[in-house]
Amino acid sequence: MIIIDLFEMGKDSAIEANPPGYSTEKDDQTILTISDLRKTRLTLGQLNKLRQINDIRKIEHEKKIKTLSAIYKPPTQDQGGM
Repeated sequence: MIIIDLFEMGKDSAIEANPPGYSTEKDDQTILTISDLRKTRLTLGQLNKLRQINDIRKIEHEKKIKTLSAIYKPPTQDQGGM
């Protein structure tokens, strides 16, 4: 378990199992055989999923940066410190 998980656990008690945009088990179509010599073409649905996944990763990265900046910001003069 990562420390950020502990930090966020207090905020959100109900954690979503698969947020929208993440791939599921039924989306995994990567089984290839030896006779598959051609490159597979991406469909518009697959491209749309890739775009959604990229958007979700970007949002999660921004949340992570915001959380880390809150955790590791230097103490102010009012807090005193040591």
